[in-house]
Amino acid sequence: MRIVSLLPAATDLVAMLGRAADLVGRTHECDWPAAAVAGVPVVTGSDIEHDRMSSREISAAVGGAAHRGSSLYTVDTERLAALRPDLVLTQDLCAVCAVSYRQVSDAVRVLDADTRVLSLEPRTLADVLDTVRTVGAVLGVPAAGIVADLSARVDRVRAAVADRPRPRVLALEWLDPAWPAGHWVPDQIAAAGGVSLLAESGEHTRSVEWDAVVAAAPEVILLLPCGFPPARTLVELAALTDRPQWTDLPAVRDGRVWVLDGPAYFNRPGPRVVRGVEVLAHVLHGIGTVTDDEAKPVDGFSSRRPGP
Repeated sequence: MRIVSLLPAATDLVAMLGRAADLVGRTHECDWPAAAVAGVPVVTGSDIEHDRMSSREISAAVGGAAHRGSSLYTVDTERLAALRPDLVLTQDLCAVCAVSYRQVSDAVRVLDADTRVLSLEPRTLADVLDTVRTVGAVLGVPAAGIVADLSARVDRVRAAVADRPRPRVLALEWLDPAWPAGHWVPDQIAAAGGVSLLAESGEHTRSVEWDAVVAAAPEVILLLPCGFPPARTLVELAALTDRPQWTDLPAVRDGRVWVLDGPAYFNRPGPRVVRGVEVLAHVLHGIGTVTDDEAKPVDGFSSRRPGP
């Protein structure tokens, strides 16, 4: 089967299911597993210079507070046609964060080929695990064992934190404007023993006024901007630290502000969200180990962590 993945999470799924060798096309943001995707042709690009633009500028370019402007992605339809895919994996959950189902369907209509377009639409942590089954079924790969292993890892975290105090946690998937992380991230926080603030499970969120952040009084702040590696997030910190009453937030006073690897473990609804739950168990309760690339306390604040 010739597979084109227009969603980084789908690329993760295909690789986990052992079918990375069938990938004939990918997005410019499909970067894992690096060795498996390095030689796969790229069929997307971006009209937005996100490496040179601030968070505020990027937000304005894609529609601002309504989060429904132009996509970060463009599709090279000629290259897509030349690849002759049997299956194209995409999504319709967020027109900004990936190539939308409608956009791909329009492109595939002009291909002289029998190409199936599969849109993956997980909204919760349980939905993410279900997509493993869905893609496995389409690829003819038994996925029950993989799903069972992923579920068992989440259950182990839940059991480990069951009797611990549950801190109030604000996860931000964008810094300027402040944008709470919704969909599956509140589930990740709950599984790791926290209480999600300003976002509910499965919810497509909107930006919030800074007064709402102050009023929420988070005890832990997680910085996991969509598409930003940790190093880029650190560059953007002034978008938060220069705001009024930043130093008055309980999380800031107690040194519980963390920069996490959003693209790897939180932004993309793929199997690595389970590792995200494990990372959060360490951040919230000191359980397990993480690397600095996975979770790093913000410099300038205490790196105190709760005891094991």
